[in-house]
Amino acid sequence: MSNALQVEKPKELLKLYYAGQQIPSPNDGFLMLLGVRAQDDGSALALFECSVSSLRYEVVIPKATRTERKKVKDILDTDADSDCPRCGMGYRLVRSGKNFACLRCGVPFAKV
Repeated sequence: MSNALQVEKPKELLKLYYAGQQIPSPNDGFLMLLGVRAQDDGSALALFECSVSSLRYEVVIPKATRTERKKVKDILDTDADSDCPRCGMGYRLVRSGKNFACLRCGVPFAKV
């Protein structure tokens, strides 16, 4: 069990995170990413730390939607590399076990 706090508006935080923008902290600083860990259910857990207070915050990154998985599968079926549908260009999906996942957001999008 983690001692990290939960953020009040995780969807807004994730939107900024996917766009590569600075994420404001509830304590007037900015949140810095410490790491992302894939979960068994297909989601991921991101851990952030406030630059001012050093408080840590957890954010659950939801698992891939059916539309995201289909888009990635269609691209992979053409033998092309696929970028992460959430993080955008420059964030290629990599093989992770039996999945193709994004290293940045930790979410698997297709099975091998």
